[in-house]
Amino acid sequence: MTILQQASQNVPGFAPFYQKFLQRMTIYDRAKSTTASYGRSLASLALHFNRVPTELTPEQIEEYLYTIKQRYTGGSDNCFKFSIYSLRFVFRQEGMGELRIKLPPIKRSKKLPVVLSKEEITTMMNCPRCLRHRVIIALLYGCGLRCGELRNIKITDIDLNRAVLHIRQGKGKKDRYLPLGNTLLVLLKKYLEIEHPRNWLFTGKYRNTEYNRTFTLTESKYGQRSVQWIIKRAALLAGIRKPVNVHSLRHTYATHLLEDGVSIVTLKELLGHASIFSTLIYLRVAQVVNSEKCSPLDSLKDLRILPATQMRFSF
Repeated sequence: MTILQQASQNVPGFAPFYQKFLQRMTIYDRAKSTTASYGRSLASLALHFNRVPTELTPEQIEEYLYTIKQRYTGGSDNCFKFSIYSLRFVFRQEGMGELRIKLPPIKRSKKLPVVLSKEEITTMMNCPRCLRHRVIIALLYGCGLRCGELRNIKITDIDLNRAVLHIRQGKGKKDRYLPLGNTLLVLLKKYLEIEHPRNWLFTGKYRNTEYNRTFTLTESKYGQRSVQWIIKRAALLAGIRKPVNVHSLRHTYATHLLEDGVSIVTLKELLGHASIFSTLIYLRVAQVVNSEKCSPLDSLKDLRILPATQMRFSF
């Protein structure tokens, strides 16, 4: 039983409260992941006091926040942050401005991103035996994609004639075009010839879908955990000891482009950032030189993504 189910069954009034919360999150077009995180935080708070969050006093909320802050000392404080964010949203919607103001501010972490060297990226892409895994790593690094953006790529989003990739409805529901560069262009052409994907560029498991009492197999997009596993496994095989994850390749893309001479304004558009301040962090880790590259993949040496014999099995 999930924490939301527990709260709905055991806390008086939580079920209608949560339904109202869901409606408002939908109206405000919040992401599903955000809605889920907020919902779990509100359910946890409700179970702690056996009361709906809007019925709690400032003292009770402060007591709860202190408890979870102590519980996660030295670890991730996502539970604390989502508790604050979810309460702010609910209090604002309910017109409880006084309680919202009393919530503590969230201090954002100022850690610098993990950035790989070009030698580490090259080794990491040469390690997997499966072509699909190599293409996934190459796209994440070569275009600076977020995990969700990679998984949402369809065949129709790739323009081989113009050598551009169309990212549809990225973060903030913004579209953008990204240059593929020579290496990715050749790589994607070969991948399409070998794998023959029909809809998604990277196809996940096929699922049984019922329509008019008949079941048909429909393809799904590649799983998020599968992408995460590919990056972790490739980094391990490459002997990289840095804490590498999917987003590390995006950080590395941005840093390498700055070092190759791309302007900070151009980089902002390539990354799809809403504010230039989000992009400025890469100036703190990049060693800027004067040269221009459309994709950092083109500057890598000893890259062997397409060997003479392709193998279809995994690592």
